[in-house]
Amino acid sequence: MRLWCPLFVVSSVILAAQSQNSAELSSHDEPAVFKSRVNLVTVPVVVRDGQGHAVGNLHKEDFQLFDKGKVQVITRFSMETPGHAAPAATAESVDAAGTTTAQNPTSEPAPVIPQRYVAYLFDDVHTDYADLVRARDGADRHILATLSPIDRAAVFTTSGQGNLDFTEDRQKLHDALMKLRARPIARNLAAQCPNITYYMADILVNQNDPQLLQALISETIDCEGLAGQGLQQMAQSTVQSTAQQVLQAGNQETHVAYTVITDVVRRISAMPGQRMIILASPGFLTLDDERYEESQVIERAVHSNVIINALDARGLYTLSPMGDISQPSVNPQAAIIKSSYMTAEASATSSVLAELADGTGGTFVQNTNDLTGAFGRLGSPPEYIYVLGFSPQNLKLDGSFHRLKVTLKPGMKLTLQARRGYYAPRHAADPAEAAKQEISDALFSQEELRDLPVQLHTQFFKSSDVDAKLSVMAHLDLKGMQFRKADGRNNDQLTIVAGLFDNNGNFLKGSEKTLTLHLLDQTLASHLQSGVTVRTSFDVKPGTYLVRLVVRENEGQQMAAASGSVEIP
Repeated sequence: MRLWCPLFVVSSVILAAQSQNSAELSSHDEPAVFKSRVNLVTVPVVVRDGQGHAVGNLHKEDFQLFDKGKVQVITRFSMETPGHAAPAATAESVDAAGTTTAQNPTSEPAPVIPQRYVAYLFDDVHTDYADLVRARDGADRHILATLSPIDRAAVFTTSGQGNLDFTEDRQKLHDALMKLRARPIARNLAAQCPNITYYMADILVNQNDPQLLQALISETIDCEGLAGQGLQQMAQSTVQSTAQQVLQAGNQETHVAYTVITDVVRRISAMPGQRMIILASPGFLTLDDERYEESQVIERAVHSNVIINALDARGLYTLSPMGDISQPSVNPQAAIIKSSYMTAEASATSSVLAELADGTGGTFVQNTNDLTGAFGRLGSPPEYIYVLGFSPQNLKLDGSFHRLKVTLKPGMKLTLQARRGYYAPRHAADPAEAAKQEISDALFSQEELRDLPVQLHTQFFKSSDVDAKLSVMAHLDLKGMQFRKADGRNNDQLTIVAGLFDNNGNFLKGSEKTLTLHLLDQTLASHLQSGVTVRTSFDVKPGTYLVRLVVRENEGQQMAAASGSVEIP
């Protein structure tokens, strides 16, 4: 089941220009095409000191980055602070008489706008019921104790059943958590004789392991009570048939998990604030065929500034040499051989959780029965995340895996976690689509971008008790723009996007305007002094709204983004 994700409606509104400037300042309804930085690989890195605290005083030259063992030039470097709350925004309003007032936090409380979104994703496909209950109860206690007015939480499951979208209602969150159930796809396969796990099925079918095959044949002979001639061949046929069934079911379960994680990343990416996913799962095996899906999940999350934290829902556990006590083996020798494969499987499944966390700047918690405390750790993002970016040289579009390694200067007694690798694209990126995505990412965020000087103002006019007109005004200072001179004109293009969100951060509506500048020198000189103001209007009802403004300039590929809040009584 796919999650619904809102997309903003793009509409181009032609600006009314004075006749003498109509050839110099105009808008059109064709999509803007921007030059895009292609093949940029971003690598989140969290650096901690000996006490486990995130370190935030490093610089680009302190890092060295390797792609397949070859040192890379770090072309982009930034430090994000997800552990710090965003400052409250202010706006202006106009009452029915047309009087403009400023919403000043020092004199009048500003509307409470959500700033942090946490998606609790429970892997009910892979987690057994007992572990799911412990994880559920830990999350319930954590939410009850920590959910604040600026937080919104959601509950999602890998089965797609019992989802609850983002809300501040603790009771709804509690009710959703209490409805969680284990819903495995391969429900009856675990009880079959022989007992074959997904990992073992891969070893048998894809790697033809003779030792494991013989152990399972012996187990099958004993548990089925086979006797007479041909029992070896009959048992082998049973083992191979069961392994094929388990492999197909396991492939489906892994694919479902990645599909849902992708959908949750997409859903939370549409929320205008800090974004975090807490994945509670025992882990799931990811074969080579599914590694590309894993890489795409990490890529999408990094691109959208989504942190994935992971909790091993098994808690503190050990593996018995004789196998799972709930599924005792009738053949002790086979159980001992199988135990080594089960140990390797436990490591492989949990490593996926670590990779998702490391790849997005998140945290992975395992081997603890204090699940309430674990959710507390996962609910607090690191104070500092460094984002390194590089453009691979001569990158082959073959979909191959590139292993990454990040190191610090010699002598720095710090530990780091970083993205472990990426898959090369299979085709070249489309610059126009990449630019649109960049604008969309900035819209569904609370990050303040200041490449271009822009001021955001909002005004509203109430025409009745239930209807109002909200105006969003962007005043642009053209001094920072990089005009292209051609035919005696100063040329550039601006894309101005305004978005409106409700009190829970859900997108309501938006508008995009493309402003083409083709200015004579004297006109440019005038606008450099006065700037340009662009107005967008929305029909709204009384309520509290978050306004988001994004401006993208073509020639210099610069962006500006600002947020404002307005309450219409």
